[in-house]
Amino acid sequence: MQICPKLNNGGNHVWQIPTHFYNARQITMPVQAADATSAKYNCMMNFFLQNKPFVVPTRDGKLIEEHFGKLATQQDNISIAHMVAPPGWAEPHQSPTFDEWTLVSSGRKLVEVDGQAMVLEAGQSILVKKGARVKYSNPFDQPCNYWSICLPAFSMENVHREEG
Repeated sequence: MQICPKLNNGGNHVWQIPTHFYNARQITMPVQAADATSAKYNCMMNFFLQNKPFVVPTRDGKLIEEHFGKLATQQDNISIAHMVAPPGWAEPHQSPTFDEWTLVSSGRKLVEVDGQAMVLEAGQSILVKKGARVKYSNPFDQPCNYWSICLPAFSMENVHREEG
């Protein structure tokens, strides 16, 4: 991704962020005179620092902070989210059409894949391949902090949750 600054009349850089990032918002930053010359010739940035993830609204007390994905950055190819599942939390079985990696950073999480149950603890991770029937829950007394990476990106259309 390339983001190039332009100087405005006030001597500030105005960063134009491409449309697929935050709906083409502009960020204005003060710049020192020495920076103006270097910015003019070195405007390519080979990174995107995410410091304001999209907080997905939920009804079950679970915190979902999407750093990259369909909601945060309009990316279809990957989603990366930090989540906190409160004690007693559970979601229905699902058969997603994406691969999902989960890494538990604290607490425990119960994962049921195609009828086989396992408990993930802090420092453990799992890959659940697309098409598997999976259920995630936290039947434990402590919150579970974890990260999830989905390829392609998570969406309600491709998670295929069983309702009822």
